[in-house]
Amino acid sequence: MKTFLCSASLVLLIGIATVASAEDPAPSGLLTSDPVYQKQCAKCHGKSAEGRHFGGPSLVTDHAMKMSSDDVRSIVTNGKGRMPKYGSKLSAEEINRLVLELKATSSNTP
Repeated sequence: MKTFLCSASLVLLIGIATVASAEDPAPSGLLTSDPVYQKQCAKCHGKSAEGRHFGGPSLVTDHAMKMSSDDVRSIVTNGKGRMPKYGSKLSAEEINRLVLELKATSSNTP
């Protein structure tokens, strides 16, 4: 009976974890593995998001990491300085995903 309860608990926990991960709005991969990032952002910010000489700045600096999600979303949508507007090129869902991935990347950086 004790083995059955342990097995049932394990199955329940796996089921809860599966549902929780399915509801997570940010994919589990890093920002740089996102196909939208690779196609639209990497050419300026680099494949590793560390910036490029004469290109876009690093997205993994303290300054970028401290920006609010709303500020990042606004810059991606409306552009700023040499950053072009992506509001008409990307869906709101794609922009939100990039913002969430950027924030997740910054929270995982030591």
